[in-house]
Amino acid sequence: MARVAGGGRYVATPTVAKHRLFRWYDAMVCPDHQLIVTARDDHTTFGILHSRFHEAWAIGLCTWLGVGNDPRYTPSTTFETFPFPEGLTPNIPAADYANDPRAVAIAEAARRLNELRETWLNPPDLIDRVPEVVPGYPGRILPKNPEAAAVLKTRTLTSLYNQRPAWLDHAHRDLDAAVAAAYGWPADIGEDEALARRLALDLERTAAGR
Repeated sequence: MARVAGGGRYVATPTVAKHRLFRWYDAMVCPDHQLIVTARDDHTTFGILHSRFHEAWAIGLCTWLGVGNDPRYTPSTTFETFPFPEGLTPNIPAADYANDPRAVAIAEAARRLNELRETWLNPPDLIDRVPEVVPGYPGRILPKNPEAAAVLKTRTLTSLYNQRPAWLDHAHRDLDAAVAAAYGWPADIGEDEALARRLALDLERTAAGR
């Protein structure tokens, strides 16, 4: 928590969820035990975690829980074993690779994905942003009227990914292409080939003690 408190935000994903979704949280928000936190504040890390490559890795190595048999994100078998692109690994400060063209491309695609999602979740015509009464805390998002409140209740990330509109698919496609390029892979690489390459990379780094 000390690392989270020292920054402006962090990345988190629900422990158990139908869709493996990552989202930014303000550092002032204290996560509970149902959130898996990554103490990073850069869009490059966010983008890699939200790529189809990490999602497939997480699904393949997760456990399953609940009536819906939903995937449970287990950091020890998913995050800790996932081979990030060389030079963009979590043990490297984001500032050290900020000018790396691969990192820049991932960050731009991730920022675009996040902006599109946030606009859908909280459309400007339905909300007012009100400063919090306590200085230092994030502002509040309030519906403009009861009709807006009713619409906003239906706008969740789970609902969005159940619908999977074209603009969301396009944003993820661009992000996946940027992450694939960071590995030196073609944008249209198949899941089986990508998994085989990730496994080989993981074994190589494990053997080298990295």
